[in-house]
Amino acid sequence: MTMRRISTTVCLLTLAAAAVAQPIEPEKLHTMIEALTRLGPDAVNANPRLQDALGKVLAATRGTPQFVAFVQQFKIAGQNAGLIEVAARHPADEAGVSALRLVLASGDTVLLTAALKGKDTSAATKLVEALGNTGAKQLPALLLPLVTDTQRELPLRKQAVRALARTQDGAGGLLKLAGEDKLPADLKFTASAELNAVRWPELKAEAAKLLPLPPGQGDKALPPVAELLAMRGDAKRGAEVFSRETVGCAKCHVVNGQGVDFGPALSEIGSKLGKDALLESILDPSAGISFGFEAWTIETKSGEEIFGLLVSETGEDVSVKTVGGAVTKLKKSDVAKRHPSKLSSMPAGLQQAITVQELADLLDYLGTLKKK
Repeated sequence: MTMRRISTTVCLLTLAAAAVAQPIEPEKLHTMIEALTRLGPDAVNANPRLQDALGKVLAATRGTPQFVAFVQQFKIAGQNAGLIEVAARHPADEAGVSALRLVLASGDTVLLTAALKGKDTSAATKLVEALGNTGAKQLPALLLPLVTDTQRELPLRKQAVRALARTQDGAGGLLKLAGEDKLPADLKFTASAELNAVRWPELKAEAAKLLPLPPGQGDKALPPVAELLAMRGDAKRGAEVFSRETVGCAKCHVVNGQGVDFGPALSEIGSKLGKDALLESILDPSAGISFGFEAWTIETKSGEEIFGLLVSETGEDVSVKTVGGAVTKLKKSDVAKRHPSKLSSMPAGLQQAITVQELADLLDYLGTLKKK
């Protein structure tokens, strides 16, 4: 960009910034955002007037994904409060996850810790959800205290368990609590459901010993496949099994617009797979992973581990969709290594969380999901 064009842009932004005694009009804000983005960090940081305009744009976009993009692009320090606001509003979106990654990367978690301890339980719960989607190494330090604080609200503490179970260190921390009999009784069912479905074999085996699934579910050998396929199921009850939190189907699949967009959509699965193929995909999900849904493990240079599906890749970035549907964009320069997983992102052992009749009901329900 020539000096003349930069000078012209400076004048335009100065005039725009000077007029901000009241909220910036959308059209003017759009112009300022576009100009600042084109100029880039070097030009803006070298000019006080442009820095002033940038500050006004930050104030006008606070709480939005655009705010996160500007903080990230211009490497603006001291914006953790605004970033936390975005994460609380968009816990499952790329903007919210990126916002908390910036907060954690700053090394200053004072405001985040205060928000987690604050009286706004709804916001704290969403922040915990966003933290779980980051896969950050700081999760045990931030969330284990919530798990053991029985004075805090149960939904918040349950969300902390779910978030911790997303990382190896977090799952290990939960099992350590269980082994020392320090895991609160009102969280044992949630911890059991989450930890018996983790992808790390040694932790899953330990969970089976310390936090076995409830009696009556999965404690008997399954009947032969032919007998299972011959069982009569109830589609209505099967829909309830599908939506049950401890089973977790709706956490990764969308059916007729409901659920989380992570694994393959199942709205028409009954038209694509027969009952025998549906049963096989439940009992051995890694046997036939759908194209485009191969899982990857990505390790960052800062020690984080991201597990999910590669949804896009450019020369500089790679985007990963993690369990729960959140998309995390990573700079390739921040990636230490990555490798495909031989295992499906759908955990094996679903049948251990339901009775044989419920398995038949679930199969019957999936069979009814056909193309209209």
